[in-house]
Amino acid sequence: MAAGAPWFMALFGRDSLLTGWMTLPFSPDLTMGTLRTLARMQGRRVDDLSEEEPGRILHEVRRGADLSQALGGHSVYYGSIDSTPLFLLLLGRALRWGVPWSEIEPLVPAAEAAARWIVEHGDRDGDGFVEYQRRSDRGLVNQGWKDSEDSIAFADGTAARGPIALAEVQGYSYAAMLAMADLDERRGRIDSAQRWRARADRLRARFHEAFWMPEHGFYALALDGDKRQVDAIASNAGHCLWTGIVAEEVAGQVADRLLSPEMFSGFGVRTLGTTNARFNPVSYHNGSIWPHDSALTAAGLARYGFAEHAQRVSDGLLDAATAFDGRLPELFCGFDRSERQVPVPYPTSCSPQAWAAAVPFELLRIALALEPSHGRLDVGATPQRVGTVSIDKLPFDTRSHSVRADRSSGTVTSELTPPAQREDDG
Repeated sequence: MAAGAPWFMALFGRDSLLTGWMTLPFSPDLTMGTLRTLARMQGRRVDDLSEEEPGRILHEVRRGADLSQALGGHSVYYGSIDSTPLFLLLLGRALRWGVPWSEIEPLVPAAEAAARWIVEHGDRDGDGFVEYQRRSDRGLVNQGWKDSEDSIAFADGTAARGPIALAEVQGYSYAAMLAMADLDERRGRIDSAQRWRARADRLRARFHEAFWMPEHGFYALALDGDKRQVDAIASNAGHCLWTGIVAEEVAGQVADRLLSPEMFSGFGVRTLGTTNARFNPVSYHNGSIWPHDSALTAAGLARYGFAEHAQRVSDGLLDAATAFDGRLPELFCGFDRSERQVPVPYPTSCSPQAWAAAVPFELLRIALALEPSHGRLDVGATPQRVGTVSIDKLPFDTRSHSVRADRSSGTVTSELTPPAQREDDG
């Protein structure tokens, strides 16, 4: 998958992995092809210019005659702090969604290398958190999904100095460890699986201790190089809900803050809250709305049982999609719906854009409460907004399934024929 047109017609690790996450229940071949491609290009050596490291999953690939302007001066640049744990998340999700083991097993060595990267290279100072700091002036200053130069700052507008540990990256790493445990358990490596789960539990506890801001009832955006809380109120906490790293006892506070007027515009969750000094609804990452960001937040809200919160976010995104003639853009401006009846386009937003195009699939999954459970698919009744849903030939666990749902109930039945034979991605 290319990340988006016209600016990002290239393979991006993070973008393709999150797109694969949202489309996996409906198109597992797309997801598995993405995983195989990224595994083939996984880091093998240490290179300060390209920021390649053993086990690291790439940030982007640029092809062309002149690479002098490319990040890192190479066709492949690895300066992403989150592509590697996201690779493990997606592979673990493929396992849970019944992708045949024969397709997953060849990727296990790449998963093992990615897991080693998280604990050996991702954790730069041994404090248990995964941090980034670019290794050359040819690399990205910020290496999370909010990778613009001004995106990581304190509430008063002061830029954070690295190494920086982003809140959502700790969530990705937590979920990646659990995915590695699932893969080990599938192979009968019970002791190793238990060690990964214990490591994940320690990270979850440590994360809450270090990132929770009781005076705000919210998680810090990041820790800076001095381990100070970067106290901006930002959408990154929604990703923390999505991964399950948020402590149960404070999840309600996080959910309410994400849906407060400060964060929720009526069309989606702002990347940065209105009370922060750098808030600007027409910025790239400091107050705009990214559909994929809001969709993952909705998934996180649903995961913790906040169905009404999740539906408000989903409804806002559906209204935005209608305003954009059915094609959600990369991002749009974060003006409040009370001030603007329709979402205001961001001037240079990509459209189409991969993870924005995947958002409706994730909203459908959330609406159906469609989840794998002990070798079967569970589905619930649909919200008022969604109505009646019929899905045929949904692939799961080597068979096709039919899904029927309306506002009163939902059912899943196995069809008699298996899914069409998968084609090798070449």
